[in-house]
Amino acid sequence: MAAQAQPQRLGPRPLPLHLGMALTGWLSSLAALPPARNGSLNWRHADRAEATALQEALSRTDPEALARALGAEAARRIDRFLAGIEGYRAHPYRRRLEDPPVLWQAGTTRVLAYDGEASGAPVLLVPSLINRAYILDLTAERSFARYLRQRGLRPYLLDWGAPGTDERHFGLDDYILGCLAPALEAVRHDAGRPVVLAGYCMGGTMVLPLGARPGVAALVLLATPWDFRADGGHQARQIAAHLPGLTALIQGLGQLPPDALQAMFAALDPLLAARKFSAFAQLPPASAAARNFVALEDWLNDAVPLTGLVARACLQDWYGANAPAEGRWLVGGEAVLPGRITCPVLNVVPARDRIVPPASAAALSAALPHAETWRPPLGHIGMMASPRTKRLLWRKLAAWIAAHGSA
Repeated sequence: MAAQAQPQRLGPRPLPLHLGMALTGWLSSLAALPPARNGSLNWRHADRAEATALQEALSRTDPEALARALGAEAARRIDRFLAGIEGYRAHPYRRRLEDPPVLWQAGTTRVLAYDGEASGAPVLLVPSLINRAYILDLTAERSFARYLRQRGLRPYLLDWGAPGTDERHFGLDDYILGCLAPALEAVRHDAGRPVVLAGYCMGGTMVLPLGARPGVAALVLLATPWDFRADGGHQARQIAAHLPGLTALIQGLGQLPPDALQAMFAALDPLLAARKFSAFAQLPPASAAARNFVALEDWLNDAVPLTGLVARACLQDWYGANAPAEGRWLVGGEAVLPGRITCPVLNVVPARDRIVPPASAAALSAALPHAETWRPPLGHIGMMASPRTKRLLWRKLAAWIAAHGSA
């Protein structure tokens, strides 16, 4: 029997945007060369002395030779970027990890039970609504959930799935009170004891309204956004610039599609995809590094849409009005006030996070009465996918969960 053809990869998504940003960035050197030589270029971010020195150096070069060299270098970078994309799309790796048994399900939301030690502290892992849950169970070698099981704990993973017919009109209340709260109760009943709630990214923000419940032994917040103005409002201003178009998109489609979300993240570092795929092009395809790259990119490109109500709440209430940090975010008609949470809390703030500014997550430490703060030298996604994260974070984190979930 002939082997079944693998579905074609679509990433990096949105591909036209990544290609356009790379081409604009690299080819702009050619456009900037004449004004850089004559001193009319606006050096907003450069030291004046350095700009003057560069202008003098440029004036001593052959302009035609320099233009040819710049053009050749731009072409080389474009070729390498395209080679990386082609290599990624053709790579044979496919994620084939089997899901553990389903403990509980409502609509597209389910809880996966990893069958850890019966005596181990139970921990419910809650991912963001934006990306698939399997970032916490990426590969056999890089699975936070399976690592916790190996360390003697009893992990459960909340998988939101993609919004289906029942979820198309869900807001944050529906997800938190209608899905997360009963899922937590199902885990507590299965484990027979209070549960450590561990939320990653947006999942961390979503567990906070349940943090004061009796069935919660402790909270672990992993790169959790809270104060959306703590970075000086930089991200809020970026999103505000796109808000009219995004609002129209939500009104027309009833949801915010994955490519729109990916485009917002890409704007935080316009040449990130070009750098990543150019580096990937230099890796031996059969290497572990290449497989790990493909596994992570497959997850990134497997994003799900946000329902219209959730998208509006995140864009307008969180980023726009900074409602969580100002005590005006309501869930079930009640304000979410971290000061009411009395259980132990670990706030993990990755020092190299470019998606959730560290200051945004760190603001929770001041708002929580019993918070311990860690600042590992990791990025937002690296916290779950870096080859260094077991040594830098997971080992200590498993010990913290065991100590605070053993009651």
